Amino acid sequence: MTIDAHAEDAEAHDQASFLSKQRIIANPGFNRWLVPPAALAIHLCIGMAYGFSVFWLPLSKALGIKEAIKCGPEIGFFQELFVTNCDWKISTLGWMYTLFFVLLGSSAALWGGWLERVGPRKAGVVSAFCWCGGMLISALGVHLHQFWLMLLGSGVIGGIGLGLGYISPVSTLIKWFPDRRGMATGMAIMGFGGGAMIGSPLAAELMKTFASDTDVGVTQTFISMAIAYFVFMIGGALSYRVPATGWKPNNWTPPLAQSSNAMITQGHVHVSKVWGIPQFWLVWMVLCMNVSAGIGVIGMASPMLQEVFGGALMGLDVKFGELDKAQLTAIAGVAAGFTALLSLFNIGGRFVWASFSDKLGRKMTYVVFFVLGGLLYASIPASAGSGNKLLFVSAFCIILSMYGGGFATVPAYLADLFGTQMVGAIHGRLLTAWATAGILGPVVVNYMRDYQLSLGIPREQVYNQTMYILVGMLVIGLICNLLVQPVDRKYFMTDAELAQEKKLAHERAAASELGSSDEAFHQNKAQWVWLAWAAVGVPLAWGVYRTGLSVGKFFN
Repeated sequence: MTIDAHAEDAEAHDQASFLSKQRIIANPGFNRWLVPPAALAIHLCIGMAYGFSVFWLPLSKALGIKEAIKCGPEIGFFQELFVTNCDWKISTLGWMYTLFFVLLGSSAALWGGWLERVGPRKAGVVSAFCWCGGMLISALGVHLHQFWLMLLGSGVIGGIGLGLGYISPVSTLIKWFPDRRGMATGMAIMGFGGGAMIGSPLAAELMKTFASDTDVGVTQTFISMAIAYFVFMIGGALSYRVPATGWKPNNWTPPLAQSSNAMITQGHVHVSKVWGIPQFWLVWMVLCMNVSAGIGVIGMASPMLQEVFGGALMGLDVKFGELDKAQLTAIAGVAAGFTALLSLFNIGGRFVWASFSDKLGRKMTYVVFFVLGGLLYASIPASAGSGNKLLFVSAFCIILSMYGGGFATVPAYLADLFGTQMVGAIHGRLLTAWATAGILGPVVVNYMRDYQLSLGIPREQVYNQTMYILVGMLVIGLICNLLVQPVDRKYFMTDAELAQEKKLAHERAAASELGSSDEAFHQNKAQWVWLAWAAVGVPLAWGVYRTGLSVGKFFN
């Protein structure tokens, strides 16, 4: 049999595959508003990675139940991976959180090109098996009290699922919404920020239900959530559809190359070339600096508020170090409400800022992030010193909205610069900036705090120098963003290379270039759109409600 015959057999087999990309090319008249709920179904599940800290305290008492059975001084980190007669430290459990985002960035970079060719359905299904299967392996790890199984399950296998699930809808949404790239990616990536808002209170309720005198209830919670997440993620993956080549919304004209917005390219860059393109590294630094500054304060927001304002959070003129145990517990509840408030702004910012970038332009949106963010970070020492809680809290709310907005805007920025053909794969490689920022930001904030305390600086002032360092990061990001220019034509694929890549990606030309528009929302299949949005909207609304209850404690 010839090579061509083998290729034809392989292509025919792939066409017959239920998960193949050819099977999900949308028919004429398909309603594009069915695609964002599919993406949200996956992102709301994998977004629980942000909320895994809800398990740390129960897991730190998995054996002792009421009080942790502490390991002896001879038990180091590697011994803790296998020890069965003492409880894990919270600092040890935190390594799972680190693995999440390291594996998210690296797996997205490694398999982004594969995703572009096999399509979002297959990638979404693999993501569901990895994320949910990882949780089941973690449940076994908790049951056997083997931490290495948790690291392997949720940390490594789950982390791979995170990466594939995170980038699975990016290219598809950008192609379905060429007229609203920012809004489309903002809707999906908003879900990743909202995942913990649903998952954390759900996990807390399940652990409370399953807990007993001999069990903290984490094993059963992992199993229950894995099953529920699997249903949602598979439902989302099977609902994905991709537009045929040449499809565009009704009454929309693509911007011409000679139009005023020169930052939107008409060409397409192959993912294999991006490592050598200056604009890629500039955007890499833009994302890294924006995320480093934001993620650095997310983890410290609660202790920062408590240490800066102390008893003032309860109307008392008492510094943090002078509070008794009952007062410390009371202000911890207030600070938890502050953290919940920040999560709402983080989520809302993903949709609002990304949608705003469709009007303002991606480059100018990041200019706003860095200039306004720098001013707000620089204002925090003054508002803290004056005891102005309103200014302090407002600054952090806007900062966190721009932190989330940076994540949601960057896929559209990449599509503008490098074209849409392989934007998902390019976005996957860019997420290595997130993995870097996940280490850089917390290290700067945490170590600077410890250093300042070692110098004897009062707790309410230990964050001042840190804020100025974060301003410096934003200045670096601003400079890199201002240096971004349209990509040189030499990096774009030729017509022959583009045709070959489309063939490898199993694309099919549209019978008609015109497709469904927003008017399809009101046509005969509108009920399916409402049903799809309700499936993801109801859990999200419940998460917002539960978060709102915590926010209420802060304002009270």
